Amino acid sequence: MMISRTPLRVSFCGGGSDLAAYYENSSEGGCVTSLSLARYIHVTVNQRFDDDIRLSYSKTEIVQDFEDLQHELVREAMRMVGVRGGVEITTIADIPSRGTGLGSSSAVTVGLLSALYEYVGKSVSALTLAEQACQIEIEILGQPIGRQDQYGCAVGGVNHIRFLPDGSIVVEPLELSDEIIARMGEEFTLLYTGKTRSAAELLARQSAQTADHTAQLGRMCDQARQARDALLVGDLEQVGDLLHEGWELKQQLASGITLPEIDELYSTVRNCGATGGKLLGAGGGGFILFHGSPEVRAKVAQALPEHRMLPLEVARKPVEIIFSE
Repeated sequence: MMISRTPLRVSFCGGGSDLAAYYENSSEGGCVTSLSLARYIHVTVNQRFDDDIRLSYSKTEIVQDFEDLQHELVREAMRMVGVRGGVEITTIADIPSRGTGLGSSSAVTVGLLSALYEYVGKSVSALTLAEQACQIEIEILGQPIGRQDQYGCAVGGVNHIRFLPDGSIVVEPLELSDEIIARMGEEFTLLYTGKTRSAAELLARQSAQTADHTAQLGRMCDQARQARDALLVGDLEQVGDLLHEGWELKQQLASGITLPEIDELYSTVRNCGATGGKLLGAGGGGFILFHGSPEVRAKVAQALPEHRMLPLEVARKPVEIIFSE
């Protein structure tokens, strides 16, 4: 049995500039500043007695031919690694794993590739896993998504990730002190909206309208660079300000990114004293990330008792195999 552990990801600034429609047509490309979150997707791969494939996620599939799998990501990961049958695969998520804006689909793909490679006895780097996850999701399956999730989930830590016009990716790890990392957990909070959504439709509309919003996306790249610099010196309040500005810009990229209920939640968070915040992911639901003191977090908890909150805890390790036998 092999078990991989892959962190989810949280993006501070720059989301949208990781779409090829933007970075391929920008002289500087796109960039995001993000971190790997200490909430995980676990994938297990175990040899079966027979040659069938049993796959367990939100539902269970048992097939004789991997081509018959309905779960596209699993089917294409098996094809890429060369595992054709005789395995049982399960995916387990620490928190709701679809439509929450935390890059869960990419985390599943990265983690599955990692576990399958361990199963066949191959060692593959985190960056290679990220790039192969991009190949599966974007090139093979044609999903209208960007490339920040795969890298953000794979590499661990806090990073500034650049998407160059030629399609290459540069990951710049931010060497933050233990004190800054600890303060991030105290001052940044994830608030669950209770709503989930499919990112595909929103991202497809955003990608199609990219040419009309190059100015906004250029500013969002500037914010990603400012967020990087602010994190390096521990100016978390400035990051909060950037989150708010970025959220206002993001709403200009496509319709449906926000909903009246989400606007109401965000207004409540701001009224409780939050410096700023944003809805994570493509929009429409998932988690709101906001900055504020522990006292602000307590006020939000009192104002919104039915909504689950999590501190922003950094996963310092990349995708890894935590069990192999």
